[in-house]
Amino acid sequence: MHTGEPVRVVFKPAEEDTGVVFVRADLPGGPRIPASITCLSRQMRRTALKNGNVEVFTVEHVLAAVAGLGIDNVIIEVDASEIPNADGSALPFVKALQRAGVAEQDGKKRVFKVSSPVAVAEQGMSLSALPDGEGLEVCYTLQYDAPSIGTQYMTVRVDEETFCKELAPARTFSPEEEVMELRELGLGKGADYKTALVVTKSGVVDNELRFPDEFVRHKVLDLIGDLFLLGAQVRGRIVAVKSGHSLNAKLVEALKDAMTREEGSAKATRFGIEEIMEILPHRYPFLMVDRVIHIEDEKRVVGIKNVTNDEPFFQGHFPGRPVMPGVLQIEAMAQVAGVLLLRKGERKGKMPFLMGVDNVKFRRPVVPGDQLRLEAEVVRVRSRAGHVRTKAYVDDQVVAEAEIKFMLLD
Repeated sequence: MHTGEPVRVVFKPAEEDTGVVFVRADLPGGPRIPASITCLSRQMRRTALKNGNVEVFTVEHVLAAVAGLGIDNVIIEVDASEIPNADGSALPFVKALQRAGVAEQDGKKRVFKVSSPVAVAEQGMSLSALPDGEGLEVCYTLQYDAPSIGTQYMTVRVDEETFCKELAPARTFSPEEEVMELRELGLGKGADYKTALVVTKSGVVDNELRFPDEFVRHKVLDLIGDLFLLGAQVRGRIVAVKSGHSLNAKLVEALKDAMTREEGSAKATRFGIEEIMEILPHRYPFLMVDRVIHIEDEKRVVGIKNVTNDEPFFQGHFPGRPVMPGVLQIEAMAQVAGVLLLRKGERKGKMPFLMGVDNVKFRRPVVPGDQLRLEAEVVRVRSRAGHVRTKAYVDDQVVAEAEIKFMLLD
């Protein structure tokens, strides 16, 4: 669609609890990119995912197809940087997956049932998730100044049948003036009038609508694809007003926070400082985790570090205006990841040594009185190595993030 490159996608079966994983088959070693909001790469007019320096673009339509068919585990091999556009809808992906067939597995489907309202908004757009029964309902209001698009509404209870018939065939679209803007930015190189709906004042150029309200149906399709990045099937009522990929991602991030809080309160696996000291080799003044409040198998961990005024590093790090050093924020994130990786199995008792720290960002200073919420999610783990993606929060705002790689030695 955007790069204009030739590309081939192959869907391959995956074991239970694999999730949906993109594999860049064109690159050495076949780098893997999980379909997760933690891998989101901000891009204009498309949803893109990134793992380290490896990216895959325009994933929303294929993810919508996977979500619409209720598929939890699949490997998606792609031999270029962007998923094929096909006819601009999710239908070609749906047909390919239906031809292949879907096998039942014994693993438990991961579901997030919205229990309290979650809302995000920006620049006249809004998106809310509300409690609503057992399934997923989407209510979308589309509004464009272009008279050929105008205002369209859709409410749909999403299941496999309604997705395949009512949403999957809906194609991507753009007003003519936006097409010109995309071309000036070097995008849309692979689009033409047969693979995307180009809209002028008089209607659709060299094409025909599949539905009178195809535009709003495609927006619902995009939203379903983006929601899939939560890593769980959403059950609730989604109310959208003019939302796009950027706002969709913000809702998914808010839903993930809500899901984390609910799972954390429901889990009995919590560690105090004594249990942490049995797992980690660190001791005062370099033990940077006070307690662990949530562990999800060997996938994810959440810990707490209370930043107090008597921290030893404040004595020399800007005593007149104490600020927690960024390297120690990284150390705290690495240690909470260590609790997850070293607590049991063949890695128990090993010594963790840093191999690399990538994609580090610091958002705001951490000062005395702050409580750091430290989150780590496993990207890959073996008996002697680990790769995690970490974030640190203060008052639900990200203050630091990094990808950390460990070597685990005896």
